Amino acid sequence: MLNVLFGTILENGAITGTGFIAATFCSLAIGIYIAFMYTIKNNYSKSYIVTLALLPAIVQMVIMLVNGNIGAGVAVAGAFSLVRFRSVAGSAREITSIFLTMAVGLATGMGYIGIACMFSIIITLANVILNQSGFGEKGNEHKTLKITVPETLDFEGIFDDVFEKYTSNADLLEVKTTGMGSLYKLTYDIEMRSKASTRGMIDEMRQRNGNLEISVSRPVALASNEL
Repeated sequence: MLNVLFGTILENGAITGTGFIAATFCSLAIGIYIAFMYTIKNNYSKSYIVTLALLPAIVQMVIMLVNGNIGAGVAVAGAFSLVRFRSVAGSAREITSIFLTMAVGLATGMGYIGIACMFSIIITLANVILNQSGFGEKGNEHKTLKITVPETLDFEGIFDDVFEKYTSNADLLEVKTTGMGSLYKLTYDIEMRSKASTRGMIDEMRQRNGNLEISVSRPVALASNEL
């Protein structure tokens, strides 16, 4: 039983019509399952869900074709590199799902259908459980704070007492000029204190930056590496 579950359907690594059809349909079924599981408690677009559903079958086809062919393997690696640098950056959850579908495609491409099914079920269920639980959450809320100040204002240390009052931690991530160099835009990663007033913090900062723009949002990445 275990030999059937963990064994390969490709005899001696040779591709047969039956093996190819079985691997392709299994790849599509697992891809659809992974795509469906991603729709649970996640924001998504239709194009991304369709991509998740089809990617295992595509990777499976590639693995079957390059099996034992070093030259084809190098060419495929170069093609995947082009795809990576032409793709937009995604969230951590999106990247995890893409790697999962690629791993499934790799397994089915080598004929390990049972392993692909078990692995996808275990990982998707673990992903749902961990996302629904409090695993990895911090006690205080992290936010991204952006403050615009005039170039004449010495901004270093001017907000320290405000941060001390409303946040438990504040890190300056980025300083850049805007408005033809007449303004500075400061970006902070802040950790709000329990029950601290975001409006109160902004009101105190407005009195020091000349009532210029201030924004507080969920944590955002300043720079993302493209896939």
